[in-house]
Amino acid sequence: MSAARAIAGVVTALYLAAEGFSAVRLGLLFLGVALSSAVLSAAIGLLSDAIGRKFFLVVVPLLATAASCVFAASRAATLLFVFAALGSFGRGAGAGAGNVGPYQPAESAFIAEIVPAARRTDAFGFVAFASSLGALAGGLLAGLARPGHLQGPAAMHAYRPAFLAAAVLSALAGVLALWLSEPRRAPHHNQRLRPLFPRRSWKVLWRFWITNGLNGVAIGMFGPFVSYWFHRRFGASPAEIGVLFAVVNLATLASALVAASVGRRFGTVSAIVGVRFFQGLLLVPMALSPTFWVAGAVYLLRMVVQRVGLPLRQSFTQEVADPDERARLAALSSLPAQGTQAGSQVLAGYLFDEVALAAPLLVAGIVQTLNAGAYAALFGTSSAPQAVTPDRRDPAPASAPSPPGAAPGP
Repeated sequence: MSAARAIAGVVTALYLAAEGFSAVRLGLLFLGVALSSAVLSAAIGLLSDAIGRKFFLVVVPLLATAASCVFAASRAATLLFVFAALGSFGRGAGAGAGNVGPYQPAESAFIAEIVPAARRTDAFGFVAFASSLGALAGGLLAGLARPGHLQGPAAMHAYRPAFLAAAVLSALAGVLALWLSEPRRAPHHNQRLRPLFPRRSWKVLWRFWITNGLNGVAIGMFGPFVSYWFHRRFGASPAEIGVLFAVVNLATLASALVAASVGRRFGTVSAIVGVRFFQGLLLVPMALSPTFWVAGAVYLLRMVVQRVGLPLRQSFTQEVADPDERARLAALSSLPAQGTQAGSQVLAGYLFDEVALAAPLLVAGIVQTLNAGAYAALFGTSSAPQAVTPDRRDPAPASAPSPPGAAPGP
């Protein structure tokens, strides 16, 4: 799925620009994508806690397949808007391989249920490592699009091979999910549909709303526009951007695997705060870089830092959630981020068109740096997260966590 997302992350904005979309219009399309993803994520978080995770890991990739096929075959703006929303084209982009779509709450809860608590961060690290491998391949496959300076119908034909490759990969992801073995769900004492809001996890949910809301502003300012910015700022082609993203993913493969060690060494919250601070800080030299490859080098360094933080954040969210509310907490904790991201994407489009190409990146850097301070203030800097309630599904805690790379526990 990450390979398909990487292809879409490179070519979607460039293809729409070749179709005559301005930056503001791109921002409006990404707004629709963000709102649709927010609704899907919330629904999946609620329903997967009640009926299971696997169904969504099969169906959601097939929506991305349908979206890729529409982009490969149609130039109708209405269809492009609708299927971009259904396929989550624009929900994060660039070399950020962790963004696999709105089924992420179900995926995170699925992982948390099949892995002992002491090994969760390692497990999320391995998943992020695999996502990086997929994104590496996807970045190279984005080179199937060779539009040159083509526009209109000729551009659609030039981008079609890349979109068809994304369609095939998304379909394979959905088919492979059929072989996942989901743990049998214990009967719940109350068989009625569980409440939307995770009551036992509420005291951490509102804190995530504040920090993720701030982070969403920064993501919206830059995330969906990464390839567009490289193209507008330096005239980079899809193939050049794809190669850069492949290099980034290759260079950052090990980052996710060391996340657990970093969390144990510095404390989970302290590590997350440091990651977000440096992510924001590095957007400033990137925005002011004189050449494509200098900007690419700064972007690579930023993504090394970002990949360390991803497994830590996912593991921390699952650790502080009540076991019966994991998917709902994962989904609802990201809602403010998707809402603020939606609004900031439109603002970013305006700044690209009317102010300066560096302006959205500089604003994003300031906001993400402030977000690091908010995270530290709301969650403290403890050495390890404290669960809201004991995890009834986990075995008794071991005397010491296993080192990275050791065989998973029973």
